[in-house]
Amino acid sequence: MALSREELIQAVSGQMPEKRWKHTLGVMQSAVYLAEKYGADPVKADLAAVLHDVAKYWPVSEMEAVIRDNGLNEDLLQHDKQLWHSEVGAFVAQRDYGIDDLEIINAIRWHTSGRVGMSLLDKVVCLADYIEPGRDFPGVDRIREQAEHSLEEGLIAGFDSTISLLLSQRRVIYPLTMYARNDLITQL
Repeated sequence: MALSREELIQAVSGQMPEKRWKHTLGVMQSAVYLAEKYGADPVKADLAAVLHDVAKYWPVSEMEAVIRDNGLNEDLLQHDKQLWHSEVGAFVAQRDYGIDDLEIINAIRWHTSGRVGMSLLDKVVCLADYIEPGRDFPGVDRIREQAEHSLEEGLIAGFDSTISLLLSQRRVIYPLTMYARNDLITQL
């Protein structure tokens, strides 16, 4: 049975440090704003934003076990651990919080990497995660500016920022992020 929004907020906020909860509040605000601006469902955007980082602070071993034991995307285990919480969070939203709306589950699942064929809600939540008011990293103002004109342009700027950072640090780039970026470019 699904929890009420208030119960969900209580349950999720208790699983993360206060600073991350403030980030989540910012993502909720930004997701609702983007949903209203671009025609997505603001209630779904809010719920996906509440849950987007639910597993972010779980122990790595626990995330790995959830992925392996539940037939989730094991390819993630070959990539940066920062990607794992999205897959685990989507699973946990269903299993522990009664979220059965596939659109919300997918928005949680793809908020970190993106994917080819992102839905409107996927785009809203992913972009909200980049631009929430508490974010402060090189290039965030450009991403926010692009987000005012186009979800796709905002996400391309966000993915470009992530890819540039990973390149500068000589880190592996998750291929799906490249595919998602390229797919967005073809949509323009």
